[in-house]
Amino acid sequence: MNFQVTVLKILVSYPDGFAVMEDLKRDMAILATSGRDWADRTRRLASRVPDLDIFSQGLVERISGGWRLTSKGRDILEFMEARPAPREPSLASPVNETSQPVLEIAPLPPLPQPADRAKPRRERRERRREARERARANAS
Repeated sequence: MNFQVTVLKILVSYPDGFAVMEDLKRDMAILATSGRDWADRTRRLASRVPDLDIFSQGLVERISGGWRLTSKGRDILEFMEARPAPREPSLASPVNETSQPVLEIAPLPPLPQPADRAKPRRERRERRREARERARANAS
């Protein structure tokens, strides 16, 4: 998890971009334990601005027991979250529409349907129920 990106994302969610330290710590703990998705997302956002330093660049201010997101911080966060623009075709190598693609991409296998995914879960549930019943029978 990228600490600095997480701070920016937390502060932008508060009114006027200001949060006291207790709120920041609580939100940080929630996001830090939320799983791999958050860590991957902050890593991806941070890669857009590799030399990010929220304090020395003036993106966050420390004021009266908390931190406040500056307008520059909002701009940087918007830049990090913006989708990259599609690249324009190069004029040096014109595309010939009659030519075949050099590399063909294999189709992806179909995703498991809900019934297929539920089957192992149902089997585990049945095994646990049977184990509980055996434990009750052995206990009495």
